[in-house]
Amino acid sequence: MNTIRVDILNPKAARLLKDLADLNLIAIQDIPKNGFETILRKLRAKTKSAPTLEEITKEVELVRAKRYAK
Repeated sequence: MNTIRVDILNPKAARLLKDLADLNLIAIQDIPKNGFETILRKLRAKTKSAPTLEEITKEVELVRAKRYAK
């Protein structure tokens, strides 16, 4: 069995895939959404300047240092 990811650009393609699944030729599985990624996008959309990955990493390292220093 091979697994591939397909981005559907045309609704007709979705119908074709559903028909193939109905014939038991393929299996369609929904990819679960990453909750953290969804929340991060919502937070970033509400601000004018989103923190960079480096800023986030620095903050996480500070919090971890404080937590494990105890």
